[in-house]
Amino acid sequence: MVWTGARSTSCSARQRGWRHLRLLSSSRNSYNGEYGAEDPNGSQLPALNVFVRRDGEIYHYYNTELLYAPRRPGQDGRHVDLIWPVWNMFDYTPEGRGTNWNPRLAYETT
Repeated sequence: MVWTGARSTSCSARQRGWRHLRLLSSSRNSYNGEYGAEDPNGSQLPALNVFVRRDGEIYHYYNTELLYAPRRPGQDGRHVDLIWPVWNMFDYTPEGRGTNWNPRLAYETT
């Protein structure tokens, strides 16, 4: 689920070569607010929701609620690491993730 419009979403998917991944837009509905991916001011929050279909019905199965847990000073929220395994790998290196480990949509080339 992405917040941008359908046209922008489709364009981004094509640029990345995502031919078989179904992306849905939440830009014109209340999904993000109802499922913890938007604060009351409309700012977007990272969230991973899992739904399951059983007996013809769709159920909300899981949400990455660790985002809302209290953090200790200097601790980063890592509630969606399950789908970003490369960041877990950095946890095992001597330098760890460093101070600027968050993923970006684009990276500088040298």
